[in-house]
Amino acid sequence: MAAKSKTQEETRILLGNAAIGRGIVEAGCHVMTSYPGTPSSEILPAVVAFKKELGLDTYIEWSANEKVAFDNALAASMSGKRAAVAMKQVGLNVASDSLMSSAYTGVIGGLVIISCDDPGPHSSQTEQDSRFFGMFAKVPVYDPSTPQEAKEMVKEAFELSETFQIPVILRPSIRISHARQNVKLTPVEKLDRPADFEKDPARWAATPRYRLVLHRRLNETLKQIQERFEKDTRWNYLVEDGDGSSLGIITCSMSFAALMDILEESDLKGIVDVLKIGTPYPLPQRRVADFTREHEKVLVIEETDTVIESQIIDKSNVLGRLTGHVPQEGELLPSVIHNILADFLRENGAAHLEKISDTGLADRIDELELPIRRPTLCPGCPERAAFYAIRKALPKAIYTSDIGCYTLGINLQAVDTVLDMGAGITLASGFYQAYHQDGNDIPIVATMGDSTFYHSGTSSLLSAVYNNARFILVILDNEITAMTGMQPTPGLGVTADGGEGKKVPIEGLIRGCGVTWIRTIDSYEVEELIELLKEAREYTLDPDGGIAVIVARHPCLIQYPEARREISIRVEVTEDCNGCRYCIDYFECPALRLIEEEERIEIDRKYCIDCGVCINVCPRGAIVEAVD
Repeated sequence: MAAKSKTQEETRILLGNAAIGRGIVEAGCHVMTSYPGTPSSEILPAVVAFKKELGLDTYIEWSANEKVAFDNALAASMSGKRAAVAMKQVGLNVASDSLMSSAYTGVIGGLVIISCDDPGPHSSQTEQDSRFFGMFAKVPVYDPSTPQEAKEMVKEAFELSETFQIPVILRPSIRISHARQNVKLTPVEKLDRPADFEKDPARWAATPRYRLVLHRRLNETLKQIQERFEKDTRWNYLVEDGDGSSLGIITCSMSFAALMDILEESDLKGIVDVLKIGTPYPLPQRRVADFTREHEKVLVIEETDTVIESQIIDKSNVLGRLTGHVPQEGELLPSVIHNILADFLRENGAAHLEKISDTGLADRIDELELPIRRPTLCPGCPERAAFYAIRKALPKAIYTSDIGCYTLGINLQAVDTVLDMGAGITLASGFYQAYHQDGNDIPIVATMGDSTFYHSGTSSLLSAVYNNARFILVILDNEITAMTGMQPTPGLGVTADGGEGKKVPIEGLIRGCGVTWIRTIDSYEVEELIELLKEAREYTLDPDGGIAVIVARHPCLIQYPEARREISIRVEVTEDCNGCRYCIDYFECPALRLIEEEERIEIDRKYCIDCGVCINVCPRGAIVEAVD
């Protein structure tokens, strides 16, 4: 039985992801899993915070990767409990096999998949639209336009999931995940549901023949959900602008919020009618068809792709991405939507809206003559030291890398490829086989962070060993998942809520993949690392050799500031410096600054953390330990 807690209703200013976390808690969710990735990373910590605040017994897990997270949540749902799993849009690729199958088998307890999209993209490999995954997998999708709406949609998604026994996707885009809003909190639903998995092999372990039956049931379920969405006026509604305009706009998510602001600020309400869609799949077709039929021209504004536009049956009067009226790529910022609206109104003679040009702002910024600084690794980052050593030891190698802070090794000319999680190893293996086929065994160095190795490195390495590949793998172990917010890795033995887990040493995993040549070294030991890399190269060439793995380990100084105090080495630049820029071009530490008028380098004390690694870099020996 469900009972409401006596928590007093209140409002709080919450990040969008925190609002989603609150919605998960308020819905009485029993199990929450995730793998971190911007823009989704803050959801799980928010659930942890509310769990502790309210004294809840919620199981929360940082999983090794998105598929693991999905499967753990699905198992909880199959046992009757409510479960949620969160990831970024490319993480849904990793979990897609499970997603597709779970749509057929269905669920028991509510299962909500939060997939946060990154139009732009700001920190992703693609701009892919998770709503298309909903269409592909045939699972319903909710698309919030504010943090408050996101919180409420989570709760409704759980109810829909349980009513129709189907997983449900919530798709917040980055501007929803990272917006802040005064969010109304409501009491937490207390669900007393002991795990009770009922065996039903025809459903949970269905053979291909019975999968056809499950697919037919899924299609019938979607028809019922579509009917429910047709009647929905909470998330799908006409913005009454009142004047019977001949022009209409269909929009959703952050685009809806931006459009309404523009119409209000420009005093254009009543010029166009707006249909807001909060459930893009399955699309409420009759409501959309009525809207398009009642207007001479209809513009569809949506991020990130053509999910709504593609589902409209009669597109004879519909404009959007498919007609070139909305950009095919890039984030739909308010300024972009403003100009889309201006063009739409001008083409149809409805009203004049001055387009926005950013040239004035760009000109003023240029006048400031601000220095251009590209993204770079932090001062004292151990990954910089490792990349410098790699480039120094094997300057003609192919450098395959992966997803993480260390992607910035491209600035140090030590990263040639970045594809997806785990591809640092798989591409290295592929390059080896391609060159080896021609009798040319060139040096190949793969780099991968510790969290990424736990995520998808083991299967990649296992396959490479099995197929007799030869390359060097350098695991950049900074003892944390740094890029996405300092989440713990399995190597730390710390669980998502700060509890004690079991440590899984990375060297043991490497050995378990069949690698016998494994060395561990402090990343700061640059000269020793250079020699170790040369030794590893010789091993890859030995007839009895194979893949060589170096674990270059040093704590991330942001997460472990105490490590800075332990290794403090204050440096200075001597008069031997001739301003050759070698240290800047090939080491790129922000604390090294060129004084052009003096043709020399100086140490910028605002950035220097006294790691002393740059002593190894200067070809003239002009960077030395300071004498007190």
